[in-house]
Amino acid sequence: MRNHLRAVAINALKRLWLRTVSRPVAWAYHRDVVYRTDNFGSTDWLGTPIWQNVLDLWTIQESIAEIKPALLIETGTFRGGSALFYAQLMDLLDHGRVLTVDVNNQHQGVEHPRIEFLDGSSTDPAIVQRMRDAAESANGPVMVILDGNHDRDHVRQELELYAPLVSPGSLLLSQDGIIDQMWVFAEGRPGPLEANRAFLESSSEFEYDRERNERYGLTHHPLGWMRRASRTG
Repeated sequence: MRNHLRAVAINALKRLWLRTVSRPVAWAYHRDVVYRTDNFGSTDWLGTPIWQNVLDLWTIQESIAEIKPALLIETGTFRGGSALFYAQLMDLLDHGRVLTVDVNNQHQGVEHPRIEFLDGSSTDPAIVQRMRDAAESANGPVMVILDGNHDRDHVRQELELYAPLVSPGSLLLSQDGIIDQMWVFAEGRPGPLEANRAFLESSSEFEYDRERNERYGLTHHPLGWMRRASRTG
């Protein structure tokens, strides 16, 4: 009976939190951050467009500093701002390179010795093999960021293809699960969040990195940060 009452009380508190805190915060985030910034569509990194939530960028910076990837694989180059951001962080660390792919070449003018740009679909067998070869020859940790086509089925396919390239103990970030949470993105559903959840439920090697994902409270990437288990034995 005591456990039952405790469970009832906890559920009541959760409903109260959702009604009085979570929903108003989410609405304020949509109204005051996403809407007013045009979903960060005009954000630049040193003059190069970088379509990212700046709080998420800071978490990525912390993660790159922690992992010190020898290779960071990115799907979804877009204008090249994110790849440039990662590469210049690697300049500061004096370590690592970026391998990024997109179906549309829109990064004209973006060049950096640590970046290699690939043109094509992230799920094309030739592209996947190129990524696999690079991961296998990397002299250090491999980190993966998925930021291409955000359709649920495409993201799930990317997770299956690219998760094995993440080195043990390193990180994978599947971006923009916010599509499944905010009404302004409803036309893009089902999106990454469902794919992330299904992958985490089925994977025995990856776990949700809650502390990293919820570090600053407001993120575009719910259930996005995943850590591959370190090898044991």
